[in-house]
Amino acid sequence: MDDEARGEAAEALFRQAYEYQVRGELDEAIRLYARSIEAYPTAEAHTFLGWTYSFQGRYDDAIAECHRAIEVDPDFGNPYNDIGAYLIELDRYEEAVPWLKKAMVARRYEPRHFPHANLGRVWVKLGRAREAMLEFRRALEIEPNYAVARRELARLVGGNGGGPGGQPPG
Repeated sequence: MDDEARGEAAEALFRQAYEYQVRGELDEAIRLYARSIEAYPTAEAHTFLGWTYSFQGRYDDAIAECHRAIEVDPDFGNPYNDIGAYLIELDRYEEAVPWLKKAMVARRYEPRHFPHANLGRVWVKLGRAREAMLEFRRALEIEPNYAVARRELARLVGGNGGGPGGQPPG
């Protein structure tokens, strides 16, 4: 099988894997992502395999897949952001920072607002409210409708939790 045929087979397996992932059938999604990678390794397949592992709480495996994705295509930004997000889940906030910053400048990456919001989450956890607000504002400059960044910024501006029930005032 030539590279083009291998790539097409890998893409078909990738699409099937994603469908299973969306339905919550994670073991089958993992199996299909792995088959896609065997057929023709792509940064996307490694990243999505890692994402699926993260749904199972397998953050070390998820991080390992992101490293493999970066080896395949260092310009693909998603695995950098994802490593940062997984490190946040593991309460390894300071380790997350350089990965999120790499995602911000990656040549090939959408959605660009995610690493800013994730870095904002890091700064909140580290008690650096000013830096957190700046990152949430940057996320909103890129994606004005990003509710997570809007909510977190309102909470910070409103002062540690906002109004009654944790809602931002106003």
